[in-house]
Amino acid sequence: MRFGVWEILLIIVLVLVLFGGSKLAGVGKNLGRGIKEFKEEVKDTGESSPQAAEASAEDIEKKEAKNSEPDA
Repeated sequence: MRFGVWEILLIIVLVLVLFGGSKLAGVGKNLGRGIKEFKEEVKDTGESSPQAAEASAEDIEKKEAKNSEPDA
């Protein structure tokens, strides 16, 4: 089953109406942040020492604390 241009536009409009633009922007922002963190962790998998694992855990905690602060 293939979707044409009109069907895709209809789906996009329905999603915007149901969820709103601001909620979709937040979802996109969180998805991008998750992808970025995943890439960083994959790149850091070469570090297998316990000290590196502890440092990585501390970095994640710092990022989570920073991300949980309300935006101004």
